[in-house]
Amino acid sequence: MEKVVVTRDARVMGGTPVFPGTRVPVQTLLDYLEAGESIDAFLEGFPTVRREQVIAFL
Repeated sequence: MEKVVVTRDARVMGGTPVFPGTRVPVQTLLDYLEAGESIDAFLEGFPTVRREQVIAFL
């Protein structure tokens, strides 16, 4: 069974790719990492996202 890593739905954030079960765009994680922030800092700021989701995305 395949794990869903990213979802897109026009009814959620206008179709922006988000982590499943959240309204957190995956682009936000990429922005954090590009700015030199850690995964832990991202997870602190977005507690609805689980570490497993971040790892699966990356």
